Amino acid sequence: MSAFEKQTFTINGIETVVHSAGTGDPLVFFHGAGTLDGFDFTAPLADRFRVIAPYHPGWGESADDPDVDEMHDYVLHYLELFDQMELDTFHLVGLSMGGYLAAMFGVEHRHRIRKLGLIAPALMIDPAHPLADILAMSGEEVVGALVSNFDVLKPRLPETPDIDFIAERFRETTSLARLQWEHPIDRKLPRYLHRLTMPTMLWWGEEDAIVPVAQADAWARILPNARIVRIPGAGHLVHLEKPEVVGQLQAFLEE
Repeated sequence: MSAFEKQTFTINGIETVVHSAGTGDPLVFFHGAGTLDGFDFTAPLADRFRVIAPYHPGWGESADDPDVDEMHDYVLHYLELFDQMELDTFHLVGLSMGGYLAAMFGVEHRHRIRKLGLIAPALMIDPAHPLADILAMSGEEVVGALVSNFDVLKPRLPETPDIDFIAERFRETTSLARLQWEHPIDRKLPRYLHRLTMPTMLWWGEEDAIVPVAQADAWARILPNARIVRIPGAGHLVHLEKPEVVGQLQAFLEE
């Protein structure tokens, strides 16, 4: 299993940290609205792919820019990053907010995406099955809502959070708040999702308390040729709770 290497790229003045491992076809992973779950679940994929895991501006090890305040800014940010990295076409996988970003990127630049994988994408406006308002929840409530089996997430959390851990969570929450308050979910984007003509697969935990699994029905109506997998006994971080999801992802990408 390949070890991850860290690189830093400067994109419009923003230092952007990217971790990558492996060789083969490039596979980009967009993380969600928090980074405490990490990206190490992608490590087995590095045996077959060049896994590329960037931190969004305002998250993780990347720098921030207050002017990056809407999702389309991130699309343009990654266009420039991929140009610097000389990434022409690649597989793209996105989790939650990262799934929203991956779908938007795919709508606008589908010629660059070979295959698209979405894990509980936080995108749909579904009044009957709304997203959890995580900005209105305490940190403990958010963490508890991420998984069905808390034992899966517990090893990733410090027994006693130190000031650095608390500051990092606050920073990421602030970045999310800037996105949601200034430019919330694009209500028009679903009308363009039919442009996601590349092979696409979605995964959802049936006990997802952040993005309800019932939203998968809306995706099924818009993308009738996409495969949607509902995983029993798993919550929002379905790929951590059910490792078979990673195997399914690999099989999908290798087809």
